[in-house]
Amino acid sequence: MSTAPRFSGVYPILYTFYDARGGIDEPAMRLQVERCIAAGAHGIAILGLVTEVHKLDLEERRQVVDIVAAAIAGRVPLAVTVGEPSVHGQIAFARHAQRAGAAWVILQPPAKGYAEGEYVRFLGMVADALDLPVGIQNNPVNMDVALSNAGLLGLLRNHPNITLLKGEGPAVQVAQLIEQGNGNIDVFAGHGGKEFLSNLRSGCAGLIPAPDCLDLQLRIYDLMRSGREEEAARLHAEILPLIIFMTHSVPLLLCYGKRLIARRLGIETIHDRAPEMKPTPFGLAEVERMSGMLGPL
Repeated sequence: MSTAPRFSGVYPILYTFYDARGGIDEPAMRLQVERCIAAGAHGIAILGLVTEVHKLDLEERRQVVDIVAAAIAGRVPLAVTVGEPSVHGQIAFARHAQRAGAAWVILQPPAKGYAEGEYVRFLGMVADALDLPVGIQNNPVNMDVALSNAGLLGLLRNHPNITLLKGEGPAVQVAQLIEQGNGNIDVFAGHGGKEFLSNLRSGCAGLIPAPDCLDLQLRIYDLMRSGREEEAARLHAEILPLIIFMTHSVPLLLCYGKRLIARRLGIETIHDRAPEMKPTPFGLAEVERMSGMLGPL
């Protein structure tokens, strides 16, 4: 690729909703897409930890891609996470996502146990076989494998279509990468947006959070871009307790975050998929309080 489009903004990464039979709930997934777009999402992401990708088989992951891409219908960019354990598996899944309508893909490193150079080689081989923009997911908190800034910069230098990063390390580390990358990489922060203001100050292109408080995070993004940082800081302080509550662990987020967004979407019944964290009366009361504070999405 001679040039790559630039991406930015807030891309909610969707939850997977299940129906009473345990399959993918297509109407709920489509509703989630519609409400996120109506709120002003700059794009939509799928198949990360929030999407419960570790509980979906290959056919279900493809089904989620197809449902969400059809629901978006080209209105905003779609970013698809690719976590297959082999080079040929990642290439095949990324090509499926591209055919469905994905604007870019986010590659995850395979299983732990190897030298960093092997992960760099693996991801580079996948990227070289694709003809769309490629991002790398680097999450040293929730994933078994994370790359150093040197490894990420090597991928950026040697593979022209690697132009994006889902950078979920500390804001200081991400800021160093942005500086060393000389503006050639669009970094999307994560972890619910706990460090969203610092991430934007350091040059991040945007955020990939769960959709729990999407409308407010879109407002924060717009305020920061327009130079109204004090107002953005006040709004961020209001939702930070919610973000902290939800991001202590992935199982906790899937238990309570999904219930929060369901309340905001008007979905009354949640069907969980094992293994699951069981909600407590206190946790449900907190979700009810938070949903009342936020209102409908």
